[in-house]
Amino acid sequence: ALEPLSVSLAIGVAWALTGYLSHPNFYCSYVECCPSAGYRINATALKAQLDAKLFGQHLAKDVVLKAVMGFSNNPSPKKPLTLSLHGWAGTGKNFLSQILVEHVHPAGLRSKYVHLFLATLHFPHQDLLKLYKEQLQNWIRGNVSACPHSVFIFDEMDKMHPGLIDAIKPFLDYYEEVDKVSYRKAIFIFLSNAGGDLINKAALDFWTSGKRREEIQLKDLEPMLSVGVFNNKNSGLWHSSLIDRNLIDYFVPFLPLEHKHVKMCVRAEMTARGYAVNEKIVQAVADEMTFFPKEQKIYSDKGCKTVQAKLDIHEDF
Repeated sequence: ALEPLSVSLAIGVAWALTGYLSHPNFYCSYVECCPSAGYRINATALKAQLDAKLFGQHLAKDVVLKAVMGFSNNPSPKKPLTLSLHGWAGTGKNFLSQILVEHVHPAGLRSKYVHLFLATLHFPHQDLLKLYKEQLQNWIRGNVSACPHSVFIFDEMDKMHPGLIDAIKPFLDYYEEVDKVSYRKAIFIFLSNAGGDLINKAALDFWTSGKRREEIQLKDLEPMLSVGVFNNKNSGLWHSSLIDRNLIDYFVPFLPLEHKHVKMCVRAEMTARGYAVNEKIVQAVADEMTFFPKEQKIYSDKGCKTVQAKLDIHEDF
């Protein structure tokens, strides 16, 4: 027979072991968990990663960093954080959003709490608009109920059917709860090529007037950008109540990339592949890119989007 002391000791060890295994820190080291209520984004780490990996976008980095940190450090925000990123392809919109979500959910786009919608994939048919609105509302409601810190990314906004995005208006508004669910800790990100022409023209005007690129401020572009996409039928935000009700917190412009930024992208890609940086290859890849305007050839018309493919040609070097 077991002595009473041995039984008590065994029970105590079992209770302690059960408590340890069920502790959130232990459980969440093996299974992805929603961040706790007091979770804060590491501003220093986010800034360092943006500085090291996102090139030529001083304005976007500054605006997004301040917006995200202000939101993250606010224990009781009045609404979800809503960012609309605009600019031509290859300027870093997707890249920045990926970096951001990795600092909210370490698994990034693979996280079960990060939801990516592609307009042409998830909402292809105009005649199913009503169904898409219902599905979208149900999906957002269900996932925010499961994790208040959910992140929703809407890519290809310029290809989204007009009126569809207005279905999520109740979730972005200044409501404490909607159907007993609070959306105030969620983040919504829109990615769009719409407004790219306006941004490029403004950047070229600065260059023509002899001003430095880094002198461009948000106030120089945001009002024009919000009005431009509101009146653009191919923006996904055409006459949207999200703009009309001021529910988009920031319209973030991504500037066209210059030669030096393309070269920075090439160097970063070579380093990521484990190659020593060879400046001859860097120059060769940059020379294969096309630039605009036709006469001055200042800005890459595809940003850094084709750098990886063009570097493949030079791998023998």
